[in-house]
Amino acid sequence: MARRKTKSESEFVLFDVLYEDGSRRSNRRVPSTELGGLDGDEPALAIIEAQDREIGAVSGQPRPAIKSLTRSPVR
Repeated sequence: MARRKTKSESEFVLFDVLYEDGSRRSNRRVPSTELGGLDGDEPALAIIEAQDREIGAVSGQPRPAIKSLTRSPVR
């Protein structure tokens, strides 16, 4: 049976993040409305950095700097 595309899949673009310390986080969500245009995927970096600051503030452990950011492969 075919799987339907849900509303949430089209609203977000998933990114894989590689940090300076070598750690990796997969499938970080960025609203698709923030991407595209002349900047392409560039706004995703600022959005994910803001998410990391929030996560670090809540957990008490700041995240390392982002080394690279790539779109997650589509399943």
